[in-house]
Amino acid sequence: MEKGIKMDKTQLVTMSPLVLAYLGDTVYESYIREYLIRDNCNKKVNDLHKTAIKYSNAKAQASIIHGMMEEFTEEETRIYKRGRNQKSHTSPKNADIIDYKCATGFEALVGYLYLKEDKERLEYIVYKGISIIESNM
Repeated sequence: MEKGIKMDKTQLVTMSPLVLAYLGDTVYESYIREYLIRDNCNKKVNDLHKTAIKYSNAKAQASIIHGMMEEFTEEETRIYKRGRNQKSHTSPKNADIIDYKCATGFEALVGYLYLKEDKERLEYIVYKGISIIESNM
């Protein structure tokens, strides 16, 4: 996909939720890494990685969903539920299955907002999510 060419709405809403989650995982992780680096620019990479895991594991992402679900639009809720309910051929290694499914839905939503190029909404959800996670730490 060339930069600057938006996907049309039909492509976005019919895209596999697991493909959206695949992209959303990377997008979310990038936001988390940048957030941590801005606060801890002199930290060792291994320490940054360990901290990033606290923000990006399934339990943390599930807590974002539980803390924000009422703020989602109908469209966002639909995308989240498609991702959450999608049959995955992998099983979580270090997560409860329910948290894992919620995290997949969250990542699908992040991927969707990214491809939709709704940066304002994406950043609102990511940074509100960070505050939810930090309030639970």
